[in-house]
Amino acid sequence: MSSASSVTSASSVSSASSVPSASAVGSAPSAVSSASSAVAGASVPVHPVPPVATAPATPSGTGAPSRSTASSGSTASSGSDGPTLTELLDFVRRVANDPALVASLPLDPETRTWVRLEGPSGSEAWLIGWPPGTGTGWHDHAESIGAFTTAAGTLQEHSLAARLPTDGWKTLELSEGIDRSRELLTGQGRAFGRHHVHEVLNGSTAEHAVSVHAYYPPLPQIRRYSRSGAVLRLEQTERPQDWQ
Repeated sequence: MSSASSVTSASSVSSASSVPSASAVGSAPSAVSSASSAVAGASVPVHPVPPVATAPATPSGTGAPSRSTASSGSTASSGSDGPTLTELLDFVRRVANDPALVASLPLDPETRTWVRLEGPSGSEAWLIGWPPGTGTGWHDHAESIGAFTTAAGTLQEHSLAARLPTDGWKTLELSEGIDRSRELLTGQGRAFGRHHVHEVLNGSTAEHAVSVHAYYPPLPQIRRYSRSGAVLRLEQTERPQDWQ
């Protein structure tokens, strides 16, 4: 949506570290990761991410070019009645280009703030504020596809260009060459498929950032990870009641 009327009531404005996060990333790797299963001695294969397709750039509301990338199969949706990746990406770009709506988000100097929006075709959408130095930590969005666009400021995204096993493991030893990093300036955004693993942060020391996110189906869970070098560890699984 692109009007302020799409914002839920003032009581829906929140600030905490468990806010649903942004997503998406780069090109397909030739490397894969090896997973150590929760069952001793078992090994779980990790499949490479398929190639990505780039969506056409469109002008942003600030005059900067908008470069958006969608995962392969960007015309496919999570379900027969749900929005496609392209539709989610178009939605977050339209909202990000609404300066009145972006300016309506209350900002906090220390913690992220957010307001839930009405997304297209039953999707879940959020307007999120990022104080300097804040981030999401490593996470995924389970079976949901999604898209996000930076509406103000600059965000950085680090992601894994490999498809992780969905269950049966607690730690992964990541292979070389699967890390991707990208800087998303105002007007730039990404779309991503299911089980995309990444972290998003505002690396500025002085400037807030604001972004718009949409997911379909509405997030059933978020899996959160810690990382030390090449080792990724599943720490916890959050449900909607944890952030709504």
